[in-house]
Amino acid sequence: MREPLPGILFALMGFALFSLHDVVVKSLGGAYTPFQVIFFSVLFSFPIASIMLMRDATAGTLRPVHPWWVAARTAAAVIGTMSAFYAFTVLPLAEVYAILFASPLLITLLAIPILGEKVRLQRGLAVITGLAGIMVVLQPGQADLTPGHLAALTAAICGAFASVVVRRIGAEERSVVLLLYPLVANFVIMGAAIPFVYQPMPVQDLGRVALTALLAFAAMNCMIYAYRHAEAALIAPMQYSQILWALFYGALLFQETPSRTTLIGAGIVIASGLYIVFRESRAGVSATTPVLRSRSRVGTPAALRVGPVLRLRGWIR
Repeated sequence: MREPLPGILFALMGFALFSLHDVVVKSLGGAYTPFQVIFFSVLFSFPIASIMLMRDATAGTLRPVHPWWVAARTAAAVIGTMSAFYAFTVLPLAEVYAILFASPLLITLLAIPILGEKVRLQRGLAVITGLAGIMVVLQPGQADLTPGHLAALTAAICGAFASVVVRRIGAEERSVVLLLYPLVANFVIMGAAIPFVYQPMPVQDLGRVALTALLAFAAMNCMIYAYRHAEAALIAPMQYSQILWALFYGALLFQETPSRTTLIGAGIVIASGLYIVFRESRAGVSATTPVLRSRSRVGTPAALRVGPVLRLRGWIR
């Protein structure tokens, strides 16, 4: 039996780096649109990503086996990335994370029509409880719902959809196809918008954008090694450590103090997500374990998705 502690530590480090990535994105968002930040972030990540993709020795072309599913997943990745970047710009960090944490719950729901997953009573109640937690965070009817809230929820939905699609077609599609298409789509679409939104960037801001690419790459590698050293049921819950980083960075850098309802709602969502993750880790509960198969995080276009990279290296099937 492998020792899980190194995997847990790698996961905590990876999510800490992802949180720092989000802090840099938030700091840039006041001066630049998400289109511009994403474009340069992806641009700086291309050399690193290209080297990784060159490791794929599988014979074949870049034409997808399931073009419509690949196109749908690519669209979800682009929309989710743009939505997440915008949400981090306009909302407190803790509030964004509380909404993004709904992604495992949404994966469970989307697995029903896409994967034919059967959700039994206990898991269904956990999903309903978690979605109620999102309502606590959003406080419809009591607090103003802004485009930022809608963007965060859109990012969570798109991330969940992309994860479930990977589970559906991942065994038949080349990993390089699953990795390359969203990266190129982000570059092309954001590049097309650049002439309309471009603001001159001083060297220090270009350096911060390059830092987002570096942080995303480092975090992705931490997650890869985490999943090599520990089971998914132990690694997946580590994402919730980001709420602690959100509280720390939000107070230190952005003078953010999350409301009590935000913390209560986040706690409900986290508890529901943990229940689903640990329940799916039990044999015979789920034929597809869609939550545990989701190894990537929403809203980091400069980081390749962890699951396809693991398949690319032959570490998972």
